[in-house]
Amino acid sequence: MLRRWSAGDEQAREELIDHVYDELKAIARARLGMERSDHTLQPTALVHEAWLKLIRGDQVDWQDRAHFIAVSARVMRQILVDSGRRKRAAKRSDDPAPTLFVPTLHSETERVDILDLDDALERLKGLDPEQARLVELRYFGGLTIPEAAAAMDVSVATANRSWRAARSWLYMALSEAGST
Repeated sequence: MLRRWSAGDEQAREELIDHVYDELKAIARARLGMERSDHTLQPTALVHEAWLKLIRGDQVDWQDRAHFIAVSARVMRQILVDSGRRKRAAKRSDDPAPTLFVPTLHSETERVDILDLDDALERLKGLDPEQARLVELRYFGGLTIPEAAAAMDVSVATANRSWRAARSWLYMALSEAGST
């Protein structure tokens, strides 16, 4: 379906959403699921906005499922960061900065400020772009280590080493920012 969509087949695009919608929503729910019920970033809205950006954006030469999830992860990250920046700019004390629930060094699910995470990921990208990409795939795309390794075309062992290093670096960076 991805290859057909890349070739311009609009029917394939419609079929694709039927196949990936639940997976994208599960990823969004896992990251946003513990937020307040009145939080403005609901998983369904995040998935819909991401899907709209994907279909309105440049034509992508989709390689496989991992590539699609990687691009979707990047789009969801952009949406979340933009939302966080708007909220921070509004400086409304009754609407706290958006957070994500992500695995950290000491926890499988810890609440992290999205803007602090984005800043840390940008700094990590300057030091090691592959580690930053791996974190994006894991945190925003919900990929497992083997899936992320396949998307990055590296071995699982390499992805595991990079993941451990990136998590340690992010833990220190986010601790400095007061997000963990």
